Amino acid sequence: MNFEQARFNMVEQQIRPWDVLDQRVLDVIEQTPRELFVPQNYRNIAYADLEIPLGHGESMMAPKVEGRMLQALEISPADVCLEVGTGSGYVTCCMAKLGAHVDSVEIHDDFKTSAMKHLEQTGILNVALSQGDAAKGWTTQRERYDVIAVTGSLPEYRDCFERQLNPGGRLFVVVGDAPVMEAWRVTRLGENEFVREKLFETCLKPLVGTERKPVFRF
Repeated sequence: MNFEQARFNMVEQQIRPWDVLDQRVLDVIEQTPRELFVPQNYRNIAYADLEIPLGHGESMMAPKVEGRMLQALEISPADVCLEVGTGSGYVTCCMAKLGAHVDSVEIHDDFKTSAMKHLEQTGILNVALSQGDAAKGWTTQRERYDVIAVTGSLPEYRDCFERQLNPGGRLFVVVGDAPVMEAWRVTRLGENEFVREKLFETCLKPLVGTERKPVFRF
């Protein structure tokens, strides 16, 4: 399979038509070998318009959603980023190429181990991966960030992540219940001033530890 051609086709046929027009984001996606980050038995569909299973009931986001997320975060070369949910490490890689540094936390230790191998394989050094539960925020490495990406959905919005933003910082998170959820960008303007924008509709598996508890009716 010609992965280079598949990457080009993914950008031109899936990501750009979904209003991802930031050239830095498009360049990073086109230059990042997504096939290295998917499980071996899914490599032939690494660039398909779908969520690829990773194990533990988790999946990679569809490429167009990854593109919209990276564009919404507006990552600059000086930004220090936090990613909640490392998964395969693919988004981690893209964020690391766009910014100065990425702290990424993953609840599944085998995902963290696999992602580190993939990142080393692609020459990414400006990342620090941790295993842990960041459903209520993550202050182990530092208190605040310029950019925060939450790669699982929240059934209800919680402000623990926006409170970790530096002034001017951006947060991407998906909020709501299946089958329709909303992607939000939250910008911190001041110590107690935030702008919350709803960007588009999508659907992601809930972040581990945030799932709604079943309601029993008698």
